[in-house]
Amino acid sequence: MGPRSFYKEALGIVVPVMLQMVITSLISLVDNFMVAGLGDVKMAAVNVANQINFFYIVVVNAACMAGGIFLSQHRGASDEEGMRQSLRFKLIAALCVAALHSCLCLFLPEALIRLMVGGNAQGEAIVAQGARFLRLATPSFAPFAVTAAIGSSYRDIGKTKAPLVVSSSAAALCTILNWLLIYGALGAPRLEVGGAAIATDIARLAEAAAFLAYTALRKSAFAFRPRELFRIDRLLFKGILGRSAMMLFSETAWVLSETVITALYNGRGGAETVAGMGAGWTIANIFFMAFGAVITATSVIVGSTLGAGRLEEARTKGRWILYGSIGFGLVVGAIAAASTILIPLVFGNLSIDARLVATGLVFVIAAYIPLWTLLNAQFALSRAGGDTAMGLWVDVGVTYAVFLPLAFGLAWWTSLGPVALFALAKLCDLGKAATAFWWLAKEKWVKNLAEKTTGS
Repeated sequence: MGPRSFYKEALGIVVPVMLQMVITSLISLVDNFMVAGLGDVKMAAVNVANQINFFYIVVVNAACMAGGIFLSQHRGASDEEGMRQSLRFKLIAALCVAALHSCLCLFLPEALIRLMVGGNAQGEAIVAQGARFLRLATPSFAPFAVTAAIGSSYRDIGKTKAPLVVSSSAAALCTILNWLLIYGALGAPRLEVGGAAIATDIARLAEAAAFLAYTALRKSAFAFRPRELFRIDRLLFKGILGRSAMMLFSETAWVLSETVITALYNGRGGAETVAGMGAGWTIANIFFMAFGAVITATSVIVGSTLGAGRLEEARTKGRWILYGSIGFGLVVGAIAAASTILIPLVFGNLSIDARLVATGLVFVIAAYIPLWTLLNAQFALSRAGGDTAMGLWVDVGVTYAVFLPLAFGLAWWTSLGPVALFALAKLCDLGKAATAFWWLAKEKWVKNLAEKTTGS
């Protein structure tokens, strides 16, 4: 463990990030509370659609994380052009992913939803409502890509207040619009599931516009004119792609595995299973702020230290972050377990069976949060120095060699419910953490990338 002064510095970065994520998650909780009032089937449909969108969100965030590794190090080296090039990479990569996801959701939404609810007793009803939501939510994907690229760039340089204010305001706007459009309040049209999608579109557009305006007015170090988007440094882009290709692959492979396991437990029962698991994840997402906070703190503190060439100091700070993350995770996990008393209040409109599923899932997730916080710190530490191979071998290797075979075996050969299936399959994460400790000891991540990736 490190000195108190170090953790005080880390908390100065962590707290605003946590607040932003908690506020956003609380707004999502309110959104789900409103959709829950429409019944198990419609809430299940929105949650399945959002599980598909989660795949998109993870890939976009992975692209932003790749650029962020270099942005943090160029900030440590006081290289503003390198910072601008890193943001260009984020925007171009994120918008390309948004274009592909938009095409899939516009033209193949029924097929996507059907893949996620195969075997569910009320599958076709869920497919109809979920496909409607996906089509109507498509305009939100490109604005989200812009928001993710710019918002993460502020966090990469340790400025977390602007993303907090902008995203919180957008989330509040989304809540108001949900209230108006889902139920037709104050004379607005009652659009139910469609209203939730349209509210998301408007809020995402407003959020992206606010980030663009703020960045232009403040003339941030990484800012550039829109017409300069494709004025790229090919050598630096090649360096980012070379260093991040394995990370992008590992993140995509991980979220694909999570989507597969979601489809497995969605098939165990009817709409109450999908709605209950969705409600549980909505609550759990509030506490997953621990992961983003640890990743941001590691990127800013260790990345900037490496970029400044202080390698021995980076080693020490990396060790302090790893062990500090375990204690942080224990506190967050305990709070998550206590939060289950709110499920009957927040999701009282769901069936009793759905609420039982949600409660069981939150208890399981609470038990895993300390381990997952440590894992996120381990991956963030390796990526801060450009060691993306660890994510490929540790995360993807264990996931596809152990996790998925175990999950399929439990699904085929047992009658376990969705919560028990998830809990047992996730035991393989203990092996991930042990392997990651062994890998980090090699110190492949102790590198200054800023001095090697500039060019013309």
